[in-house]
Amino acid sequence: MGLFSRKKPEKSEGQSRRSQHAAQAATLKHFEGFVATKLGVESYFEPATPREQAALLLVARDGEWTRRRVPDAAAGAQLANTLGIPFYEVVKTGYPDSMRQWNLRQQGR
Repeated sequence: MGLFSRKKPEKSEGQSRRSQHAAQAATLKHFEGFVATKLGVESYFEPATPREQAALLLVARDGEWTRRRVPDAAAGAQLANTLGIPFYEVVKTGYPDSMRQWNLRQQGR
């Protein structure tokens, strides 16, 4: 490997597991804060697309929302279960109208 090679050194397995665990803990903490401060929160799994990674979207009753990446639907369902909130898949249910209305209100500010 040359001095200016573009190849990045490989991370040790322990480092990647620690960073993955830290990311999961940060996601859980963020979602717990959202659920604790909002009413009627539901979760919606968004599958991966060519442009975006899979994500879990939390939507409050008033339409306010937050999103974080998750590896797959099973991980999203487990996270929703941990948070004690309903779990839906966007491809089956679509996005809630309350979220659309909230987004429109935010654009009008």
